Amino acid sequence: MKKKYQRYIFIMIFAAIPAIIIGTQIKSFITADYSAKQFEHRKKFGAVYMTLNNPFYEIIDDEIRTQVEKNGDILQTRDAALDVSRQTQEIQELINDGIDVLFLNAVDWKKIRPALEIAYKAHVPVIAIDTNVQDDKYVACTIVSDNYAAGVKCAEHMLRHLSGGNIVLLQHSQAKSGADRIKGFTDTIKGHHTFKIIAKAECKGQLELAMPAMEKLLQKYEDIDVVMALNDPAAMGAMAALKNSGRLSTVNVYGVDGAPETKEMIVNGNMTATAAQSPHKIGKIAAQKAYEVLAGENKEKLVKLPTILLTRDNIGSYNIDGWD
Repeated sequence: MKKKYQRYIFIMIFAAIPAIIIGTQIKSFITADYSAKQFEHRKKFGAVYMTLNNPFYEIIDDEIRTQVEKNGDILQTRDAALDVSRQTQEIQELINDGIDVLFLNAVDWKKIRPALEIAYKAHVPVIAIDTNVQDDKYVACTIVSDNYAAGVKCAEHMLRHLSGGNIVLLQHSQAKSGADRIKGFTDTIKGHHTFKIIAKAECKGQLELAMPAMEKLLQKYEDIDVVMALNDPAAMGAMAALKNSGRLSTVNVYGVDGAPETKEMIVNGNMTATAAQSPHKIGKIAAQKAYEVLAGENKEKLVKLPTILLTRDNIGSYNIDGWD
Protein backbone atom coordinates (compact mmCIF):
# COMPACT_ATOMS: atom_id res chain seq x y z
CA MET A 1 0.00 0.00 0.00
CA LYS A 2 2.84 2.33 0.85
CA LYS A 3 4.59 1.64 -2.46
CA LYS A 4 1.34 2.20 -4.35
CA TYR A 5 0.91 5.58 -2.59
CA GLN A 6 4.50 6.62 -3.39
CA ARG A 7 3.96 5.65 -7.04
CA TYR A 8 0.79 7.76 -7.13
CA ILE A 9 2.63 10.79 -5.72
CA PHE A 10 5.45 10.32 -8.24
CA ILE A 11 2.96 10.21 -11.16
CA MET A 12 1.21 13.35 -9.91
CA ILE A 13 4.46 15.26 -9.57
CA PHE A 14 5.73 14.04 -12.93
CA ALA A 15 2.45 15.05 -14.56
CA ALA A 16 2.65 18.53 -13.02
CA ILE A 17 6.13 19.28 -14.37
CA PRO A 18 5.02 20.09 -17.97
CA ALA A 19 2.31 22.37 -16.62
CA ILE A 20 4.86 24.18 -14.44
CA ILE A 21 7.25 24.54 -17.38
CA ILE A 22 4.48 25.74 -19.68
CA GLY A 23 3.26 28.19 -17.03
CA THR A 24 6.75 29.54 -16.57
CA GLN A 25 7.17 29.93 -20.32
CA ILE A 26 3.82 31.70 -20.61
CA LYS A 27 4.80 34.04 -17.75
CA SER A 28 8.16 34.76 -19.40
CA PHE A 29 6.45 35.39 -22.73
CA ILE A 30 3.92 37.75 -21.15
CA THR A 31 6.70 39.61 -19.28
CA ALA A 32 8.85 39.85 -22.41
CA ASP A 33 5.89 40.94 -24.47
CA TYR A 34 4.98 43.58 -21.89
CA SER A 35 8.57 44.86 -21.82
CA ALA A 36 8.65 45.00 -25.60
CA LYS A 37 5.44 47.01 -25.63
CA GLN A 38 6.87 49.32 -23.00
CA PHE A 39 9.93 49.85 -25.20
CA GLU A 40 7.71 50.52 -28.21
CA HIS A 41 5.96 53.31 -26.34
CA ARG A 42 9.17 55.10 -25.35
CA LYS A 43 9.45 58.47 -27.04
CA LYS A 44 12.52 59.15 -29.15
CA PHE A 45 14.12 62.58 -29.22
CA GLY A 46 16.91 63.82 -31.45
CA ALA A 47 19.31 66.69 -30.74
CA VAL A 48 21.67 68.19 -33.32
CA TYR A 49 24.12 70.88 -32.22
CA MET A 50 26.20 73.24 -34.36
CA THR A 51 29.19 71.85 -32.44
CA LEU A 52 29.94 69.93 -29.29
CA ASN A 53 33.39 71.52 -29.17
CA ASN A 54 31.97 73.86 -26.55
CA PRO A 55 31.10 72.81 -22.98
CA PHE A 56 28.07 75.11 -23.11
CA TYR A 57 26.30 72.75 -25.51
CA GLU A 58 27.37 69.70 -23.56
CA ILE A 59 25.64 71.12 -20.48
CA ILE A 60 22.45 71.79 -22.46
CA ASP A 61 22.51 68.26 -23.83
CA ASP A 62 23.09 66.74 -20.39
CA GLU A 63 20.08 68.64 -19.00
CA ILE A 64 17.83 67.53 -21.85
CA ARG A 65 19.02 63.94 -21.50
CA THR A 66 18.38 63.96 -17.74
CA GLN A 67 14.77 65.10 -18.24
CA VAL A 68 14.14 62.72 -21.13
CA GLU A 69 15.56 59.66 -19.39
CA LYS A 70 13.62 60.47 -16.21
CA ASN A 71 10.53 59.84 -18.32
CA GLY A 72 11.91 56.55 -19.61
CA ASP A 73 12.50 58.00 -23.06
CA ILE A 74 15.50 58.16 -25.41
CA LEU A 75 17.71 61.02 -26.62
CA GLN A 76 20.00 60.66 -29.63
CA THR A 77 22.62 63.41 -29.95
CA ARG A 78 24.55 64.50 -33.03
CA ASP A 79 27.41 66.97 -33.60
CA ALA A 80 27.25 68.92 -36.88
CA ALA A 81 30.85 70.18 -36.46
CA LEU A 82 29.84 73.64 -37.80
CA ASP A 83 28.79 72.14 -41.16
CA VAL A 84 25.22 72.96 -42.24
CA SER A 85 25.19 70.19 -44.87
CA ARG A 86 26.24 67.65 -42.27
CA GLN A 87 23.62 69.01 -39.88
CA THR A 88 20.90 68.60 -42.52
CA GLN A 89 22.00 65.03 -43.18
CA GLU A 90 22.01 64.19 -39.47
CA ILE A 91 18.51 65.61 -39.09
CA GLN A 92 17.30 63.48 -42.00
CA GLU A 93 18.85 60.37 -40.42
CA LEU A 94 17.19 61.05 -37.05
CA ILE A 95 13.82 61.58 -38.71
CA ASN A 96 14.26 58.35 -40.67
CA ASP A 97 14.96 56.67 -37.33
CA GLY A 98 11.54 57.77 -36.08
CA ILE A 99 12.22 60.57 -33.60
CA ASP A 100 9.19 62.31 -32.10
CA VAL A 101 10.83 65.71 -31.47
CA LEU A 102 13.96 67.44 -32.78
CA PHE A 103 16.10 69.75 -30.63
CA LEU A 104 18.00 71.99 -33.03
CA ASN A 105 20.97 74.29 -32.47
CA ALA A 106 21.38 75.61 -36.01
CA VAL A 107 24.79 76.01 -37.64
CA ASP A 108 23.46 78.67 -39.99
CA TRP A 109 20.22 80.41 -39.04
CA LYS A 110 19.32 81.05 -42.70
CA LYS A 111 20.67 78.01 -44.55
CA ILE A 112 19.05 75.54 -42.15
CA ARG A 113 15.69 75.95 -43.90
CA PRO A 114 15.89 72.71 -45.99
CA ALA A 115 16.38 70.73 -42.77
CA LEU A 116 13.43 72.50 -41.17
CA GLU A 117 11.26 71.63 -44.17
CA ILE A 118 12.28 67.98 -43.85
CA ALA A 119 11.13 67.94 -40.22
CA TYR A 120 7.94 69.84 -41.06
CA LYS A 121 6.94 67.40 -43.81
CA ALA A 122 7.62 64.48 -41.46
CA HIS A 123 5.41 66.10 -38.77
CA VAL A 124 8.34 66.21 -36.34
CA PRO A 125 8.12 69.33 -34.13
CA VAL A 126 11.32 71.34 -33.76
CA ILE A 127 12.56 72.98 -30.56
CA ALA A 128 15.21 75.57 -31.42
CA ILE A 129 17.80 75.99 -28.67
CA ASP A 130 20.34 78.75 -27.96
CA THR A 131 19.91 80.39 -31.36
CA ASN A 132 16.91 81.40 -33.47
CA VAL A 133 16.27 80.34 -37.07
CA GLN A 134 15.10 82.67 -39.80
CA ASP A 135 12.11 80.54 -40.84
CA ASP A 136 10.58 80.16 -37.40
CA LYS A 137 7.20 79.10 -38.82
CA TYR A 138 8.75 75.62 -38.93
CA VAL A 139 9.65 75.77 -35.23
CA ALA A 140 7.27 74.84 -32.39
CA CYS A 141 9.24 76.73 -29.75
CA THR A 142 12.54 78.62 -29.46
CA ILE A 143 14.50 78.81 -26.20
CA VAL A 144 17.31 81.38 -26.14
CA SER A 145 19.03 83.86 -23.89
CA ASP A 146 18.29 87.51 -24.56
CA ASN A 147 21.34 87.74 -26.81
CA TYR A 148 20.80 91.30 -27.97
CA ALA A 149 20.58 92.46 -24.35
CA ALA A 150 23.80 90.57 -23.58
CA GLY A 151 25.62 92.73 -26.13
CA VAL A 152 23.95 95.84 -24.76
CA LYS A 153 25.16 95.06 -21.24
CA CYS A 154 28.76 94.65 -22.40
CA ALA A 155 28.61 97.96 -24.27
CA GLU A 156 27.02 99.81 -21.37
CA HIS A 157 29.74 98.59 -19.03
CA MET A 158 32.42 99.75 -21.47
CA LEU A 159 30.80 103.19 -21.83
CA ARG A 160 30.73 103.60 -18.05
CA HIS A 161 34.36 102.67 -17.53
CA LEU A 162 36.19 103.99 -20.60
CA SER A 163 36.21 107.42 -22.17
CA GLY A 164 36.97 106.08 -25.64
CA GLY A 165 38.93 103.46 -27.54
CA ASN A 166 39.51 101.33 -30.63
CA ILE A 167 37.34 98.22 -30.75
CA VAL A 168 37.76 94.83 -32.41
CA LEU A 169 34.76 92.53 -32.92
CA LEU A 170 35.08 88.73 -32.99
CA GLN A 171 31.98 87.43 -34.74
CA HIS A 172 30.00 84.37 -35.81
CA SER A 173 27.57 85.88 -38.28
CA GLN A 174 25.96 82.57 -39.32
CA ALA A 175 24.59 82.08 -35.79
CA LYS A 176 21.68 84.38 -34.95
CA SER A 177 22.65 84.36 -31.28
CA GLY A 178 26.15 85.59 -32.09
CA ALA A 179 24.89 88.17 -34.56
CA ASP A 180 22.39 89.52 -32.02
CA ARG A 181 25.07 89.93 -29.35
CA ILE A 182 27.31 91.91 -31.65
CA LYS A 183 24.36 94.02 -32.88
CA GLY A 184 23.32 94.78 -29.29
CA PHE A 185 26.86 95.99 -28.64
CA THR A 186 27.24 98.08 -31.80
CA ASP A 187 23.76 99.63 -31.54
CA THR A 188 24.52 100.77 -28.00
CA ILE A 189 27.75 102.57 -28.86
CA LYS A 190 26.26 104.48 -31.81
CA GLY A 191 26.66 108.21 -31.25
CA HIS A 192 29.61 107.73 -28.90
CA HIS A 193 32.21 109.10 -31.28
CA THR A 194 35.21 108.52 -29.03
CA PHE A 195 34.74 104.81 -29.63
CA LYS A 196 35.66 103.37 -33.02
CA ILE A 197 35.26 99.85 -34.43
CA ILE A 198 38.52 99.38 -36.31
CA ALA A 199 38.22 95.70 -37.31
CA LYS A 200 35.97 92.65 -37.43
CA ALA A 201 36.92 88.99 -37.71
CA GLU A 202 34.87 85.82 -38.13
CA CYS A 203 35.82 83.00 -35.78
CA LYS A 204 32.67 80.81 -35.53
CA GLY A 205 32.83 81.18 -31.78
CA GLN A 206 35.78 78.77 -31.60
CA LEU A 207 38.87 79.36 -29.46
CA GLU A 208 41.17 77.72 -32.02
CA LEU A 209 39.90 80.10 -34.73
CA ALA A 210 39.67 83.22 -32.57
CA MET A 211 43.28 83.00 -31.42
CA PRO A 212 44.93 83.18 -34.89
CA ALA A 213 42.34 85.75 -36.00
CA MET A 214 43.31 87.92 -33.05
CA GLU A 215 47.01 87.40 -33.72
CA LYS A 216 46.57 88.80 -37.24
CA LEU A 217 44.68 91.80 -35.89
CA LEU A 218 47.41 92.48 -33.34
CA GLN A 219 50.01 92.47 -36.11
CA LYS A 220 47.94 94.98 -38.11
CA TYR A 221 46.76 97.29 -35.33
CA GLU A 222 48.96 98.64 -32.57
CA ASP A 223 46.21 100.49 -30.71
CA ILE A 224 43.47 98.04 -29.70
CA ASP A 225 41.66 98.99 -26.54
CA VAL A 226 38.62 96.69 -26.51
CA VAL A 227 37.72 93.24 -27.82
CA MET A 228 34.04 92.32 -27.97
CA ALA A 229 33.74 88.58 -28.53
CA LEU A 230 30.46 86.89 -29.39
CA ASN A 231 31.09 84.17 -26.79
CA ASP A 232 33.55 83.06 -24.15
CA PRO A 233 35.55 80.58 -26.27
CA ALA A 234 36.25 83.42 -28.72
CA ALA A 235 37.19 85.67 -25.80
CA MET A 236 39.56 83.00 -24.49
CA GLY A 237 41.21 82.77 -27.92
CA ALA A 238 41.61 86.54 -27.99
CA MET A 239 43.14 86.58 -24.51
CA ALA A 240 45.59 83.83 -25.45
CA ALA A 241 46.78 85.92 -28.40
CA LEU A 242 46.94 89.07 -26.26
CA LYS A 243 48.96 87.26 -23.61
CA ASN A 244 51.44 85.94 -26.17
CA SER A 245 51.95 89.47 -27.49
CA GLY A 246 52.33 90.95 -24.00
CA ARG A 247 49.22 93.12 -24.41
CA LEU A 248 46.65 91.35 -22.24
CA SER A 249 46.87 93.92 -19.43
CA THR A 250 46.17 96.83 -21.78
CA VAL A 251 43.05 95.52 -23.58
CA ASN A 252 39.52 95.20 -22.21
CA VAL A 253 37.96 91.89 -23.24
CA TYR A 254 34.21 91.19 -23.20
CA GLY A 255 32.43 87.90 -23.87
CA VAL A 256 29.12 86.10 -23.47
CA ASP A 257 28.45 82.77 -21.69
CA GLY A 258 29.74 82.81 -18.13
CA ALA A 259 32.04 79.80 -18.54
CA PRO A 260 34.04 78.79 -15.45
CA GLU A 261 37.31 79.54 -17.27
CA THR A 262 36.32 83.11 -18.07
CA LYS A 263 35.04 83.68 -14.55
CA GLU A 264 38.51 82.79 -13.35
CA MET A 265 40.00 85.23 -15.86
CA ILE A 266 37.74 87.98 -14.50
CA VAL A 267 38.73 87.19 -10.92
CA ASN A 268 42.40 87.40 -11.93
CA GLY A 269 41.85 90.73 -13.70
CA ASN A 270 42.61 89.39 -17.19
CA MET A 271 39.08 89.73 -18.58
CA THR A 272 36.71 92.66 -18.17
CA ALA A 273 33.27 91.04 -18.21
CA THR A 274 31.05 88.29 -19.57
CA ALA A 275 27.28 88.27 -19.97
CA ALA A 276 26.46 84.98 -18.29
CA GLN A 277 23.69 82.74 -19.56
CA SER A 278 22.48 79.45 -18.10
CA PRO A 279 22.84 76.28 -20.19
CA HIS A 280 21.19 74.39 -17.33
CA LYS A 281 18.01 76.44 -17.65
CA ILE A 282 18.02 76.30 -21.45
CA GLY A 283 18.27 72.50 -21.39
CA LYS A 284 15.60 72.01 -18.73
CA ILE A 285 13.14 74.36 -20.40
CA ALA A 286 13.79 72.84 -23.83
CA ALA A 287 12.90 69.37 -22.53
CA GLN A 288 9.84 70.72 -20.74
CA LYS A 289 8.62 72.46 -23.89
CA ALA A 290 9.15 69.32 -25.97
CA TYR A 291 6.78 67.34 -23.78
CA GLU A 292 4.30 70.21 -23.76
CA VAL A 293 4.38 70.31 -27.56
CA LEU A 294 3.76 66.56 -27.78
CA ALA A 295 0.83 66.92 -25.39
CA GLY A 296 -0.56 69.91 -27.32
CA GLU A 297 -0.12 72.12 -24.26
CA ASN A 298 2.66 74.52 -25.27
CA LYS A 299 1.50 78.13 -25.55
CA GLU A 300 4.88 79.86 -25.94
CA LYS A 301 6.49 80.33 -29.31
CA LEU A 302 9.55 82.04 -27.81
CA VAL A 303 11.23 81.76 -24.41
CA LYS A 304 13.89 84.42 -23.85
CA LEU A 305 16.05 84.15 -20.74
CA PRO A 306 17.92 87.09 -19.15
CA THR A 307 21.70 87.24 -18.86
CA ILE A 308 23.78 88.61 -15.98
CA LEU A 309 26.85 90.72 -16.59
CA LEU A 310 29.69 89.35 -14.48
CA THR A 311 32.51 91.72 -13.61
CA ARG A 312 35.23 91.80 -11.01
CA ASP A 313 32.89 93.87 -8.80
CA ASN A 314 30.12 91.25 -8.53
CA ILE A 315 31.58 87.91 -9.54
CA GLY A 316 32.15 86.88 -5.93
CA SER A 317 28.37 86.54 -5.55
CA TYR A 318 28.19 83.80 -8.19
CA ASN A 319 29.39 80.25 -8.68
CA ILE A 320 32.90 80.76 -10.00
CA ASP A 321 33.77 77.08 -10.47
CA GLY A 322 30.75 76.08 -12.53
CA TRP A 323 27.99 77.23 -14.86
CA ASP A 324 25.05 79.25 -13.57
